[in-house]
Amino acid sequence: MSLLEAGLVVIGLVLLVAGGEGLVRGASAVALRLGLSPLVVGLTIVAVATSSPEFAVTIGAVLGGQPELAVGNVVGSNIANVLLVLGLSALVLPLIAQVRLVRIDVPVMVAMSVLLLVLSLDGGISRWDGVVLLTLFVAHLGWSVRAGRDDLDEADGSTQGDAPLGMGRALLFILVGVGLLVLGSQWLVRGASSIASALGLSDLVIGLTVVAVGTSLPELAASLIAVRKGERDLAIGNVVGSNIANIGLVLGLPSIIASDGIPVPSAAIALDIPLMLAVAVALLPIAFTGFVIKRWEGGFFIALYLLYVTYLVLWATEHDALAGFTSVMGFFVLPIVALTLLLFTVYEVGLRRGRAQEQARDDNVQ
Repeated sequence: MSLLEAGLVVIGLVLLVAGGEGLVRGASAVALRLGLSPLVVGLTIVAVATSSPEFAVTIGAVLGGQPELAVGNVVGSNIANVLLVLGLSALVLPLIAQVRLVRIDVPVMVAMSVLLLVLSLDGGISRWDGVVLLTLFVAHLGWSVRAGRDDLDEADGSTQGDAPLGMGRALLFILVGVGLLVLGSQWLVRGASSIASALGLSDLVIGLTVVAVGTSLPELAASLIAVRKGERDLAIGNVVGSNIANIGLVLGLPSIIASDGIPVPSAAIALDIPLMLAVAVALLPIAFTGFVIKRWEGGFFIALYLLYVTYLVLWATEHDALAGFTSVMGFFVLPIVALTLLLFTVYEVGLRRGRAQEQARDDNVQ
């Protein structure tokens, strides 16, 4: 059994790489054909496509009577998308965030996270809550496509060009890529979930860790390949758009389908959803300062994710080190992290303001 599971993991990784390659190549070609920027494609086509594993897992968990797994999958995936996917992508190449992403899409992601927390306070996501989440997602999706085309029209279609693929082949690349991503992530999740269950971990913890990372692998594969191809807008847009899709579509639609909605565990309300919100908020100042996620910031994100996973494992196994770890994190690490982010943001904003004033003086002299 262990050899079989190891084989599934290896094959799953190969499928993820191949699927990510096909998806990014097809999506880039569609962007050129439809007159959409890579950022908009990342926020829409690629984001929804790479969220398909989360959607499949959530639907299966709800219909299979495992609501904790459904909630843990979405919340854990959103945390992994920002800290792990963007962190690793930024280590490969610093990510450039467009002004539109910082001023509109990241705040939308933060607002959706706040809304999810508020709606969950009564212990569940009802059908009407799901309607609200799904409606907001569809509205953002439609606005993104329209705004993206308007931006290119104002630029006189400067990003238009001869696509390397015809529309038919591009769509085929997207479909095959999504299929490979879904299949690869499912095989990885199946093997890892079996191991985690054998270790006695709860559905919530499995969803927050093993399943969340497994279903985030398509985002990771697509983002890393996009960065390698120089499509850094598509990489960061993929993560932000996928997080919005996870809340609005992946949780919204199943809660409408389920007769009693989706119950939310108290542990997720107390820690994991607020942490998901904090991670979304933390992305805003980092992206805003110079509109770049630098390599050291990517490493910083990865370190935070490792600390989070360590806490979950200690909590799930009721390890003796949990109390000491929690104290160190609560009274030392997290305050330093918050202070560092605050000081860095103030410094960068002041630096940008000084450069703007210096440029203004130079313009007046000329």
